[in-house]
Amino acid sequence: MTTTAPVPEDRAPLGPDGPPAPNAARASGGAPAPAPGGAPAPAPGSAPAPAPGSAPAPAPGGAVRPAAAPGSSPWQLARRELRRRPAVRVSLGVVVLFVLMAVTAPWLGALGGWSPDEFDKTAIDPYLGGQPLGTLGGISPEHWLGVEPVTGRDLFARVINGAQVSLLIAFAATAIVVVAGTAAGIAAGYFGGRTDTVLSRLMDLTMSFPSLIFMIAMLSVAKDVNRIVLMTTVIGVFGWPGVARVVRGQTLSLKHREYVDAARVGGSGPWRILTREILPGVSGPVIAYTTLLIPGMISTEAALSYLGVGVRPPTPSWGQMIAESVAYYETDPMYFVIPSVFLFLAVLAFTLLGDALRDILDPRGGRS
Repeated sequence: MTTTAPVPEDRAPLGPDGPPAPNAARASGGAPAPAPGGAPAPAPGSAPAPAPGSAPAPAPGGAVRPAAAPGSSPWQLARRELRRRPAVRVSLGVVVLFVLMAVTAPWLGALGGWSPDEFDKTAIDPYLGGQPLGTLGGISPEHWLGVEPVTGRDLFARVINGAQVSLLIAFAATAIVVVAGTAAGIAAGYFGGRTDTVLSRLMDLTMSFPSLIFMIAMLSVAKDVNRIVLMTTVIGVFGWPGVARVVRGQTLSLKHREYVDAARVGGSGPWRILTREILPGVSGPVIAYTTLLIPGMISTEAALSYLGVGVRPPTPSWGQMIAESVAYYETDPMYFVIPSVFLFLAVLAFTLLGDALRDILDPRGGRS
């Protein structure tokens, strides 16, 4: 008796028209048949894979997951985060407004019709000790922010020219601090050894020195010099160790990274490694620290001018105007309020912007 061998499950007998179609009725648990083009067919009950270039799949709750932006630079990240914070946008607008006001101070003064040193005796009352005529310190269509007592000088012209002086000193001193501190910090952190020891001791010595007393003494002794240049230099000399300490710590954490070792093995010299590999890595904290330095510089210039050792008359300065207004705060409070408000807004705007940039570009530095 002849017996027929059983046909295996994965094979089917040839039909009269050629090979059969792939076995679709496989046993439960088997692998799905491949789809045309070689891609595996989706398993029963699973969601189909999204096609390339299609929109991201919705999350279980119905929300669409945003795709992460690949290769975002620190500046792109900062712009994206700054757009999300309304308070920071307002601060940035105030900063831009003050910078434009300082740059265009001569033209704005001409638009107001008065120079910062021009007296207007018709705007004051000689029988009341030179008090401004009118309400709110003499505010009128001729004098947009009022006038100074006794002299009658236009406050709008003096305030915007004071902004030019204060921001010029603050920006120039900050540039000196950042350049000197970054150079010293990178050199100390990268070379180490004796270089690190000398620079670190110099940082400690400068930070422990009573800088404010020394500034007052130097500015009091120096007579026939440019006060703006002298103040910029003196403030910058005592401000660099803070930046140098931050940069030194960042450099110590970067100099043994893989890409730095690869550049060293590839034959790159110290200068190329410092400028091409280390400096971009410390740029984020330096930018954040720079923005936080500017309000401190503005306050320092105002304090020195308030004490009478900063900018000398007739050159206007916010600190100098506040010092002169103290004698009139009871009879003409607007003379005290106006420069104080401008100084407060400038320091507050730069501080808020600096805090936001520190949180974005140097998040570890902002943690307590």
